[in-house]
Amino acid sequence: MGFSNVTKINLFIPPTLIARSAGTWTAGVSSNVISEARSAADASFGLFIPIHLLSSEAYRQGAYLESVDVYYKIATAAADDFATVELEKISLPANGVAVSGSAVATSCDSAHDAAAERKALGDHSLTVTLDQAVWIDDGDCYWLYLLVDAAATTVFTLFGARANFDLRI
Repeated sequence: MGFSNVTKINLFIPPTLIARSAGTWTAGVSSNVISEARSAADASFGLFIPIHLLSSEAYRQGAYLESVDVYYKIATAAADDFATVELEKISLPANGVAVSGSAVATSCDSAHDAAAERKALGDHSLTVTLDQAVWIDDGDCYWLYLLVDAAATTVFTLFGARANFDLRI
């Protein structure tokens, strides 16, 4: 049986599929762009971005995850901190075994490789690249976790994310 290889595939993850840990968020459309905006408040919040890609128990089959892009805007005031950008790998258990997780080694693009750059005012396209791209095993799933500490007047708008991968089926 032969395989079909497709490279440079992307999957958009809309803001409505991204879980948020705190704050008041409002969905909206402006100039044909859907977004979720967090009301200004001096508090931390987390974003949990699910990476929904095909997985397989077969060797080097399914999705080969390479990077994730996150699109957001910080307005009114820079955030106090944006230090945490972490890709989480969750291993799904067999019956009677506990779920386990671990962080995957990643790096951020040069315009976002420091918290000061990620928390700054402006429109952002943050690229998180896996240090070692991975074939997604059928027993694993991935989430990108971002923790932002907003200032009192920080308005954070989330436009979505994009998973970048190759596909072999």
